[in-house]
Amino acid sequence: MIDRIRTGLANPQLHRAVVGILLFLGLWYLLTAVLQLPRFKLIPDPLQVIKEWFSLEPLSGRSLFTKTYYVDIAYSIARTLTAFGLATFMGVTLGLFMGWSRIFYDFSFPVLEILRPMPPLSWIPLAVLILPGVEVAVITVIFIAAFFATVLNTLLGVFSIDRNYFLAAKCLGSRPKDIFFNIVVPGSLPFVFTGLQIGMGIAWMSLVAGEIIVGQRGLGYAIYEGYSLYQYAQVICYMFTLGILGYASSAAIRAVGRKLMAWEARKRGA
Repeated sequence: MIDRIRTGLANPQLHRAVVGILLFLGLWYLLTAVLQLPRFKLIPDPLQVIKEWFSLEPLSGRSLFTKTYYVDIAYSIARTLTAFGLATFMGVTLGLFMGWSRIFYDFSFPVLEILRPMPPLSWIPLAVLILPGVEVAVITVIFIAAFFATVLNTLLGVFSIDRNYFLAAKCLGSRPKDIFFNIVVPGSLPFVFTGLQIGMGIAWMSLVAGEIIVGQRGLGYAIYEGYSLYQYAQVICYMFTLGILGYASSAAIRAVGRKLMAWEARKRGA
């Protein structure tokens, strides 16, 4: 364990990441605290944000040491994971069958392409009218945003499989079910996991919009509330919280993908 930690700390990639973060914070501090440019006068500098974030008695009532902060996180995580789980199941399934069956593709792809350009926020009025409760409406908006990225990447993954694999399997007497589970599913996985990472990122972005418009609690709602009350340090604290949660969830997807696609890593020499 100690050797792994030492190896990780000696990784040049980690050093570059730390330097990049420090440069970002330095530029932020320069614009807000040193130069105090007109457009940045109301923006709190990094030290103010950190002080508020770690305060035992924050001005906004939310910090790492308050219950409200973690309640907001819990609401947002529950909404995002629920919507993302549904989008993953339905999007991957639909994408696999669209790529597998030309007839099904001809029926479904035009409908998908008509619905896909519609912004997720445009679905909120219908979601509120049709679905029971505000909570379901927020989850639906997040689901719609993540769904299209997932289904299209899965479809592209199926289309990327070399046709010779299908011909060889048929020549060897494989049944359609065997071809689907042994060629289509594993062959499309690299694109599937790319779509899942994109879908997760879009889900977090849509979460904020949904919570601002129809939410009662959550990170997005707290960001809007902080803006309305001129508590800009709270706004930035919650923005970074969203970024950390989004990064962690994408990293988890990448880790699962590496486990399921060890053969892909070996092929790339990773």
